[in-house]
Amino acid sequence: MIDWSLLPVYIALGALVGFLAGLLGIGGGFTIVPVLTETFQHEGFAATHLLTLAIGTSSATIIFTAFSSARAHHRRGAVAWDIVWPMAPGLVIGSLIGPQVASALPMRVMAAFVGSVTWFAGARMLINRPAQVMRPLPSRSVLFAFGTLIGFIAGMVGTAGAYLVVPFLVRSNVKVRTAVATSAAIGWPVAVTATLAYIFAGLRDPELPPYAIGYVYLPALVGIACASILLAPLGARLAHAWPVPRLRRAFSLMLLLLGGFMWWKALGP
Repeated sequence: MIDWSLLPVYIALGALVGFLAGLLGIGGGFTIVPVLTETFQHEGFAATHLLTLAIGTSSATIIFTAFSSARAHHRRGAVAWDIVWPMAPGLVIGSLIGPQVASALPMRVMAAFVGSVTWFAGARMLINRPAQVMRPLPSRSVLFAFGTLIGFIAGMVGTAGAYLVVPFLVRSNVKVRTAVATSAAIGWPVAVTATLAYIFAGLRDPELPPYAIGYVYLPALVGIACASILLAPLGARLAHAWPVPRLRRAFSLMLLLLGGFMWWKALGP
């Protein structure tokens, strides 16, 4: 049976990540995965699948978050599609491989990996040094290779990869607002491919709960996705009007705490 008492948790989580996706170009996976891991534990799901199920569900929610955010940015003409298309094949390849690796690793190893990547993203946001333009935009082959790396890492941890994409593009002489908008568009093929990969990886697992398709838990997906779709355009609208340094610092501190929580899961009893 579905524990409907947790639906407000999923809706509130979706509202938060949708708003952040539009405002900061962040898909929300770093927030979704720890919260879902704890929520699924509360629901009594098998301990060996808590994290993989949370990551797979996070990837599925980002399909909707990234699409809604990218559409809002595209309407403002902010997405650099000439960057997205060369990266897309690599994004797909990396996003297919990452979930297969993640689903095969022990939960403690994956928790430590997710915690480390979350700390990395949080530290980057907290330091927030203006990226120096170091080079012109690289060739299509380099964009393809970088897309593969982004897809692999993002697919493993259930994120959209903005924490890697935005600094890379800014250093490649792309304006910050364009980099944020483009990262939202890049997150969509990552999320779609990673979700399919997590579904495939979990199809033969007999210990998954009802209403799960592979490693995607549908009640959480519906609650988070519906709320995030509504809030992402608002975040994108405010991204073009708000100075956001304070919000970035607050969110970075939250990421550092969430990274610590995942390391506690990795090292705890």
